[in-house]
Amino acid sequence: MHGITADMKKSRDEDELKFTTKKINENFSNYSAWHNRSAILSHMLKNKYGGISAKEQEMTEEYELVRQALFTDTEDQSGWFYHLWLLGQKIAPIGPKLEMSWPCNGSQLVIDFNEQSHAYVSDFDTPFGTDHCMFSEGIPLVLHFSEPVKGVNASTVSVNSLLLQSESLVWRPISPHGLQAKTWVTLLKLPSTNFRAGETYTVQIRVADTLGIILLNGYNFACPTALNFSLDIHTMTIRSTGGNFETVPLAWEGENFSPLAIDENKFPIELHLGNLSIDGSENQENTRWQQETLDREIKVCRELLEIEMDSKWAKLTLARLLIGQDMLSDGSILRSKRKHTDEVLQLFNDLIEIDPSHAEYYKDQFSLILLDKVSSGKQNLQEYFWDSKGTGSLSNGERNKWLRLHGLSLSRLGCLDQLLWVQRLDISHNRLRSIDGLEALQLLGCLNLSHNLLANFTALGPLRQIKTLRALNIADNKIGAHTVNSTRFSFPSALNNSSISNADTTRDADEEILEISWEITIAFKGLHLRQLDIAGNPANDEKCRRLLMKTLPSLKWLDGTSVN
Repeated sequence: MHGITADMKKSRDEDELKFTTKKINENFSNYSAWHNRSAILSHMLKNKYGGISAKEQEMTEEYELVRQALFTDTEDQSGWFYHLWLLGQKIAPIGPKLEMSWPCNGSQLVIDFNEQSHAYVSDFDTPFGTDHCMFSEGIPLVLHFSEPVKGVNASTVSVNSLLLQSESLVWRPISPHGLQAKTWVTLLKLPSTNFRAGETYTVQIRVADTLGIILLNGYNFACPTALNFSLDIHTMTIRSTGGNFETVPLAWEGENFSPLAIDENKFPIELHLGNLSIDGSENQENTRWQQETLDREIKVCRELLEIEMDSKWAKLTLARLLIGQDMLSDGSILRSKRKHTDEVLQLFNDLIEIDPSHAEYYKDQFSLILLDKVSSGKQNLQEYFWDSKGTGSLSNGERNKWLRLHGLSLSRLGCLDQLLWVQRLDISHNRLRSIDGLEALQLLGCLNLSHNLLANFTALGPLRQIKTLRALNIADNKIGAHTVNSTRFSFPSALNNSSISNADTTRDADEEILEISWEITIAFKGLHLRQLDIAGNPANDEKCRRLLMKTLPSLKWLDGTSVN
């Protein structure tokens, strides 16, 4: 009986597929026919009716059919949507991986440990050179995945060392969205005993050796990964690394900044942008047919652009195909080998001009590709290294090292997994309306967000996840310019004899204070900021300043003025 039912379903699917072929040949713009065809084929692929396989030649006829539609009318979106669906069947996305960690794989941390205060000062190598950071509660161990996951705990992540036990570690997701996150962190706390000063201890970590890390789609994370680093431990009186905030505020720009020269022989950047040890190997046969499909469809898009050079669909599809080809060629981590980045950036620039109705989407994609390029290797990243000296620097006159990504017209943040080591970041003079993703930078101490398009304090919510943040500049944004007037959604009631014509649509001062207070609490509660700059925002009035000082009792400087 089961076989008869299966044959009936197979026959019905084949008949419906022939019907969609007829309708498409009658009119290539028949979106319903293309959509139904994708649904029927999805069912046939799932059940392997007629021997159809997404990885075999049977799908070749589908590509030939949709090419006829694309060459007939390059701007007809019906065929392009089906083309995108076809690519999704044959070019599976790169599976989820552990993209990066801090401490990074193979690195060494020199730890000064104060047994009385249980505070740590860590010296570690970065692409800048040696840097250091103070941790009051423990040394953060950060894991950054390519996709949000849940279930990261002592059972699914083993940490082996003579100093530490996995069972004692508590992992927490770095996300405002519950228990699923790309970034997870735990604190490594050294015991008061059981270690010998001056010795080096290895920490070995294995991720996903056992099942339990779950993806958003409900499947298990199936990419076991190994990494290790070492701790060179010393006991001594803790030195200050937080900056001389007690006497002088931090300078955000000016003549104190200068490009930072890097000794490439002494501090090889590959240590920090290198790959992790991932168990297993990619299916070479799958990679081969994926590459062949990408090469063929890239050629099709280029031929279409020779016919219609301003075809937005051809340019957008070509950009996506080139991104896929680069990722397939060298993986999602080794970005320095990607050869199509500049062409993709130019394609999105073209799309901004020829399709202004979707310009914001193209600008976001441009920003992600540009950040991917910036963080992809030694030569690209070094251009953005700066140091500063003078006001706000360490009391001993040491120069502060900054990563300055200012003035790049960024509208969206991404590709931050390669920057987990950054402590001082300048992303001012961009077009950011959101800073989602910035919470991955768990060492961040100083952040310049001035001259962006942030519209309210709640846009700063990701910063609550960064416990090391001490200095923040959000001057000259739009904070307070677009306050929601909740009374617009109030309706007159027969119980109070009010009417639309005389309804009071102005908010009283108490309501405004309540809303600002709520936003400030969401953004800043739990942070230990020492310096905050908010000048040039519409919300920067005396009421707002009082609320900020109340929410941030650790604050020493507000807009360059000492806080009593």
